[in-house]
Amino acid sequence: MAASDRPDPDALSYEEARDELVQVVNRLEQGGSTLEESLELWERGERLAARCEEWLLGARRRLEAARRGGDAAPAESPEA
Repeated sequence: MAASDRPDPDALSYEEARDELVQVVNRLEQGGSTLEESLELWERGERLAARCEEWLLGARRRLEAARRGGDAAPAESPEA
């Protein structure tokens, strides 16, 4: 899939970002890509990892709020 065909990481769910990140890592580990392709994969992986971290931080905040007895409404996407 060409870089322009891939969805923006900010639009992905945690699971979608995680799954694509696993695919990116696998492609990088297999080798055989050109330097430019490898750099594009690395950059995409960095953006996907950041998105996953946003989701996990949002989940942590919700859990902490729930432990305190606060009202943590479910969110469609993490707050950045």
